[in-house]
Amino acid sequence: MEHLVIATNNKNKKRELEELLKDLKIEVLTLSDLDMHLPHVIEDGRTFRQNAVKKAITFSRYIKEMILADDSGLVVDALGGKPGVRSSRFAHTKATDGENNSKLLALMKHVPAKERQANFVCVLAIAKNGTLLGVSKGECSGTIGFEAKGENGFGYDPVFTPNGYNLTFAQLKPSFKNRISHRGQALRKARSIIEKYIE
Repeated sequence: MEHLVIATNNKNKKRELEELLKDLKIEVLTLSDLDMHLPHVIEDGRTFRQNAVKKAITFSRYIKEMILADDSGLVVDALGGKPGVRSSRFAHTKATDGENNSKLLALMKHVPAKERQANFVCVLAIAKNGTLLGVSKGECSGTIGFEAKGENGFGYDPVFTPNGYNLTFAQLKPSFKNRISHRGQALRKARSIIEKYIE
């Protein structure tokens, strides 16, 4: 069976990608599943694309399997685009999801409901042997709530309500969230690239 290595140690992302790729004959692995020493990639890009491409190409020079690197985050209009590429490190370098959400809600405390628009953005880069095979992007528009709600998902899911719905990402069933989420959109676009190289 072919392998697809996700350039992350995040088990939640692995679970999402396994669900989205379950009909392909491919095993999804994370970096922590590999018994090898790998370099630390500094995500110093100014865009999600720059970070995703850098991670994919770098790890593909060390790992023989196809690499899928994701850079994603929340872009909040009222905060001038923050947290953006620093979404996972918004509160501090090793912030938990709870700490990031608390900081976001504190900064948004006095922002009225009509001005709480935000976008979830995901860019996926696929590489092998140091060569970029393709890039895809997905976006989901919504609003930031006044409190965290829901137990599903991860990251900013408890504070983000997608447009057209009354539930946060963390309140939606994972299978349904994957149909409308930024990562789900990006991965569906990337499927043709993945399928081409696993044949």
